[in-house]
Formats: sequence, C-alpha cells, structure tokens
Amino acid sequence: MIRREELSKYNKEAHNIMKKRPIISYEKNQFSEKEDVIAAESPLTILVNGEEFATLLCTPSYVEELAVGFLASEGMIRTMDDIKSLSVIEEKGFVYVQLYHTNQLNEKAVSKRYIGSCCGKSRQFYFQNDVKTAKTVVSRTTVTASQCFNLMETMQAASTDFQQTGGLHNVALCLPEELVLTRSDIGRHNGLDKIYGHCLKHRLSLKNKLIVFSGRLSSEVLLKVSKIGVGIVLSKSAPTTLAIELADDLGITTAGFIRNGRFNVYTHPERITS
Repeated sequence: MIRREELSKYNKEAHNIMKKRPIISYEKNQFSEKEDVIAAESPLTILVNGEEFATLLCTPSYVEELAVGFLASEGMIRTMDDIKSLSVIEEKGFVYVQLYHTNQLNEKAVSKRYIGSCCGKSRQFYFQNDVKTAKTVVSRTTVTASQCFNLMETMQAASTDFQQTGGLHNVALCLPEELVLTRSDIGRHNGLDKIYGHCLKHRLSLKNKLIVFSGRLSSEVLLKVSKIGVGIVLSKSAPTTLAIELADDLGITTAGFIRNGRFNVYTHPERITS
C-alpha cells in the first residue's frame, strides 16, 4: 500500500486543472455566496505540418503529453522519433507539430466509419484509423483480486483534483503492486492519451503494466487501451456491450464495478487470480 504522504508525486505539474469562481449556494433553506472549485475545460488545437488536424476539448494540463498520445492513437506517429519539432502555445490552446513524414492516415479518416468483412466480429465497428492502429494485446501480466482493490483505492486517494471538483476522470498506469503515474481530465479518452504520451516521451516500457480507470469502459476507451498495448484494464464503473466485444476480440482483460469488496470480470479472466 502506498502511503498517503507519497501520493503527491503522482500529481506533479498538474497545473491548470481547476479554476475558482464565486457562486451562489443553497443549503439549509437559505442562499449564500461562496467560492467553488470548478474543473477547467478548454479547446486544444493540434496542427500537423501546418494543417489543423484536430481540436480537443480537454483539461489544459500535460498538453504536450496529450498531443503526443492523441497523434499516436490516431496512427500519425509511432514513436517520438517521428516528430521533428513540437511547440505549445498554452495560453492560446495550440500545439504545433512537425513530422518527418506524413502518415497516410489523416483527419478525414479519424471519424469515418469502416465496415469490415469479418462477420460477427467487433472489428467491423472500427473507424478507418482504428483498423490500422488497434492491435491484439499479448500480455502475460497477472494481478490478484486484492491488488485490484488496492490499486483502485490508491488511485482514488491520489485523485485530489476530482475530490475538489467532482468533474474529472482519473486514469492510472500501474504495475500490479503499485501506481506508476496518474492523469486527470474532463474526458476519459484524454486521460488515456496523456498516459500514452508520457510513455512515448519518456520511452517508458509498458511491460507488466495495467490501466486503472475511474469511468465507464466505452468502446473508445478499449480501443485506446489496445493501442497503448496494455492487457488489463480495471474500472470502478461499468463497461458497454461494444467495449466487451472489443476487449474479447483484442485480448484485453476487463474488470468493472471494483468497489465495496467486489468486482465483475467480463473478458479474459485468466489474468486475474484469487
């Protein structure tokens, strides 16, 4: 178990996550003025080789990691060696990226529907970019039931930004026995991109790693987990049907409703032991 006094190391550089503003509060049959802490949200526009690639609505922290992770998940880059230069104008919400080579994937394919020929398989639901970037995960990492509870508890204890705002999702990259790093964002998928971007920037090995998640396991979340290459994702919340189909197809172990001494395992249960 990680001690509470050690949790601050997971939140270093987590600037711009929240803003304070005056509000009117109603409590105990009366109104009063007070100051509240609100989760920050702002647009971040990513330009690749001078062309606008995408605009994300996000929590404006770790924006360089977010941009790198997003470009990798969309198939524009594979490693940091694909990036010639990257600059951030944080106050204006722009990230300028120069790539050595422009990938065949582009913004027109980011949300274009792809209908595959593999009848009955969840891969028929992939978008065009996902066809080339989602990958089947082969991982021998295992985690015990007690470790699942410990990791979820530790991530929640480290999520001080959520505790103050109530408006953020939290994602943690973990080893079975400890948290490695955690990120917060208004968007579940943005949190995963920040994790992915950090790993690419610091050339962090993903061997024996797993993802712990505060929110719902949607199909988009599962696809991003597969692109990162992690074989286990643990969530406090529920999965969707398509997420389960994708996880089953992509070799990812999914567990949800990890709370109050219980959880459900939906796919590839061999990686979670008693």
